[in-house]
Formats: sequence, structure tokens, C-alpha cells
Amino acid sequence: MPLNIPKNLPAVDELKKENIFVKDSIEAANQDIRPLKIVILNLMPVKITTETDLIRLLSNSPLQIEIEFMQISSHTSKHTPIEHMMAFYKSFEVLKKNKYDGMIITGAPLEFMDYEEVSYWNELTEIFDWARTHVTSTLYVCWGAFASLYHFYGINKVMKDSKIFGVFEHKILEPLNPIFRGFDDTFYVPHSRHCTLDKKDVEAVPDLKILAEGDVPGPYMMMANNGREFFLTGHPEYSPYTLDTEYRRDLEKGLPIEPPINYYKDNDPEKGPQVRWRSYANLFYTNWLNYFVYQITPYDINLVK
Repeated sequence: MPLNIPKNLPAVDELKKENIFVKDSIEAANQDIRPLKIVILNLMPVKITTETDLIRLLSNSPLQIEIEFMQISSHTSKHTPIEHMMAFYKSFEVLKKNKYDGMIITGAPLEFMDYEEVSYWNELTEIFDWARTHVTSTLYVCWGAFASLYHFYGINKVMKDSKIFGVFEHKILEPLNPIFRGFDDTFYVPHSRHCTLDKKDVEAVPDLKILAEGDVPGPYMMMANNGREFFLTGHPEYSPYTLDTEYRRDLEKGLPIEPPINYYKDNDPEKGPQVRWRSYANLFYTNWLNYFVYQITPYDINLVK
């Protein structure tokens, strides 16, 4: 089944070139089924790239999905055209009356700031709390995961001396969890961050389960409330060249940066990336949509609570 996304969203043309089956909202209206409603709070500065990355993964499912994009009311994006924001994004004030089957809250380049210093922190925490009563399952990614774990459980980030930057191996701690159906024993995920979590802090919270971790990244995937919340400290949604773009951007700025680990062929930036995480990323999002959204959410979406 196709993914139902807003007509004229830039991601549509890009993904059709990749032979990914997407259907705009006008075409999808002719299909007489109840689509899953997914809302994405996109906190990343370059929003179009993140939209395309997430839609690419959400489209790899037999379920029809209807996507809406949420923006923070108290913050104006400086890196995405205002015309794009007006066409495809709605404020939390407009969307908070709705119920959703699933939600994705992305990362943001804010790890060097204390959470309370973030200009939209109060509104963001209101959204975190709102999701617990208006969404069947919420997926928090990278900074979104760190921020939500701090808000809900008081778990603070631990800053690292050097950046966790590259594609790292992870091991599964609870192999019988449905989120890992079809997984190999180990899998790879891109990371790009200066902070981590202390495993002891996470283990001290009875409501949290660490499902997967890596030697370098530390706790990677955590689950709460029987799968109504997942917290990912990495970026399975990254496209093949995202880490390369970040690396060359920092080089041009003269920032201290080493090539991403376990990413380039023969560890040579001139040979391009070797993609190790695509199959995992697709399987993770398919399992999340199937086992923790579709099979859990009520048919009457107004009954989500």
C-alpha cells in the first residue's frame, strides 16, 4: 500500500525517482480504508531533508499512512522557506485537538544547551505530555529522545570529550520483543552527537527497558509503557550521504572533526560511504508501524487515550 502525503510535498518527486510507492492525498482519497494517522514534529533545521528521510522509511509498509507535519508555535524556522512551512506544516495549537495513531519527534542541534535554555522548551514539554494521551505510539529520535527522557524521568545527558560520529554496531538485549522481528543478532545505526546516556541512570527507572545498545554509543533503543514510547539515540533514518555532508560541512568551518567511524569504504572519505544500516532502518519502522501502531491503535481514532 502507498503512503498518503500532502500533494506537492518536495519528497514526492524525489521518492518516486527511487521507485518508492507514494500516493498524494487526492489519489489516496479514492481508497476506502482507514489510514493510519502519523504526525511528525520536525525539529531539524533543514526540514525538507528530514521529511524525505522519514517518508522513505514509512513508505516501506503494506499499510496506508496519512502524514501531517507539526511545528512549534513559538519558534520560526530559519533554514526552511516560509512558503514550505505555510504549505505543509501546522502549529501544535491547531493539531492538539486531534488524536493520532503514531508520532515521530525528531532531533535538533541543541545538545550543547541546557534543556531549560531552549527557547521553546515549555511548548515542547507540553507536546511530550500531550502525546501520552493523544497518540498510540510515539517515536523519539536523537535529541528528541534525550529531551523526552529528561522531561519524563529526569535522566540528564552526559557530554563526551569527542563526538560520537559514525556507523556503529549494536546488540539486541531483548530479542523476543516484536520490534526486532526479522533482525540479525547485531545491526548498525548512524550516530552524530556529542552526548550520551549513563546506562545506570536508565536502568534506575523501572518504567524504561533498554532494548539495544552499542559499545561506543551506549544505550541506543529504549521502550516505555509497553511500546507506547520508543527512544532512539541514533539516526536510522539517515540517507547514505548525511554523515558525509556533516563531515565536509564541519571541515569547511574549520571545526575539529574526524571522519565518521566505520562509514567510508576502506575508511577513505574519497571512496564514499558503505551503507550498513538501510535494511535495519526499514525493518525497524515496518515493525513499529505494524506491532506498536496498527495492531494496537483502536479503529475509532477518537478512542486513543
